[in-house]
Amino acid sequence: MGKEIPTDFFVTKLNEAKIHFERALDCKHTEFDDLYPYMIEHPQFFWYKRYVAWSELLTVVKLCKELEIDWQGQFSEQQVDYINKRVMSSKVLDYWFETNDSKEHVG
Repeated sequence: MGKEIPTDFFVTKLNEAKIHFERALDCKHTEFDDLYPYMIEHPQFFWYKRYVAWSELLTVVKLCKELEIDWQGQFSEQQVDYINKRVMSSKVLDYWFETNDSKEHVG
């Protein structure tokens, strides 16, 4: 019937979704800016942009889980924990880029 989609397709999509979310976190240009140029003038713009990117990341992870494709290798332990909790909290926004090493050096 349908052709089988190779695993590396999903791994690539997962990496793209991760990069998209990280660019949104860093307030860098993403596809969202092109889709909704009028939004830039609104104060909520960056919140929406991050929400869209987070939703995309969760969707790709969900597909990987359903297809039993290893998705965790592209993320730190902390990021895997955030993704598994699914909620884009202030903690996710503030500490996404933190590693266990950098936390030990603080304070």
